[in-house]
Amino acid sequence: MTVVSPLVSVQDLSVSFPSRGRHPAFMAVNGVSFDIAPGETLGLVGQSGSGKTTTGRAVLQLQKISSGSVKLRGRELTTMPQGELRRMRRHMQFVLQNPYSSLHPRMTIAQTLMEPLIVHEAVPKTRYRERVAELLELVSMDPSVMDRYPHAFSGGQRQRIVIARALAVNPDFVVCDEPVSALDVRTQAQIVSLLHSLQEKLKLSYLFIAHDLAIVREVCHKVAVMYRGEIVEKGEVSQVYDNPSHPYTQILFDSAPVLDPALQRRRLQMTPPDPSVLVAGRPDEKCALGEIHTETGTVPWHEISPGHGVSCRYRPA
Repeated sequence: MTVVSPLVSVQDLSVSFPSRGRHPAFMAVNGVSFDIAPGETLGLVGQSGSGKTTTGRAVLQLQKISSGSVKLRGRELTTMPQGELRRMRRHMQFVLQNPYSSLHPRMTIAQTLMEPLIVHEAVPKTRYRERVAELLELVSMDPSVMDRYPHAFSGGQRQRIVIARALAVNPDFVVCDEPVSALDVRTQAQIVSLLHSLQEKLKLSYLFIAHDLAIVREVCHKVAVMYRGEIVEKGEVSQVYDNPSHPYTQILFDSAPVLDPALQRRRLQMTPPDPSVLVAGRPDEKCALGEIHTETGTVPWHEISPGHGVSCRYRPA
């Protein structure tokens, strides 16, 4: 069996924000680890404020990290000199959540798509407009629109342009931060289909940040569940969705809307456990794994099945 080296490897990544005024220091990401193989999509899910976007930004070195390791193609990014990191950025790009604020209103589409070509000296100047045309065709848009401004386009078209900009310098790895959450359902399906086809055509790897569990199941190969800055469960999509094993994952899945009105009403009548105890726990309280919680110490990883595991803070009973 051939072992494939990960394209992206993140180990014990932590991000903390210092105290400011009356606000104490805050650990936004705590000990996050995951790998993404070439051509693979890892979904990062969790409620708002769980640390998903901060994790994505830290992986791309757009957010200063406190500790940990981030490797792309086996090369450590966290200690890389700025000049070398700048050259590495062409291999890793970002698709932002809001297509309405992601494009400069006073720049034409051609100018927007030329910008990364100029910064990274990706093609000769004589090929700028030719490359812009190629990028628009790549995202199923007519190259004749390249001299128009963003206001002339719908939200879905703008997101296609944002994706085209991310692909301008031929990256291997793209972080997609809630790329369809600002779009209507029909347009969401179109963008998801586009991301699928681009992945197959260009052999891309994605970190797909989202809160919509249905879209994550459709898009991703693997999924990691974040809660309060930590990954509490991860595995193949089928493993986690068919057998959610951490209490927070179960609550997250139970809170997702379902088509069955009777089931949805029953869910709404249920009183979920207090989420504040699901990770740190209360001292001397047993978790779903039958272990005693503690608020200190390392976070052990429990394998439910090969490739599928959960984390739990505990001390021996």
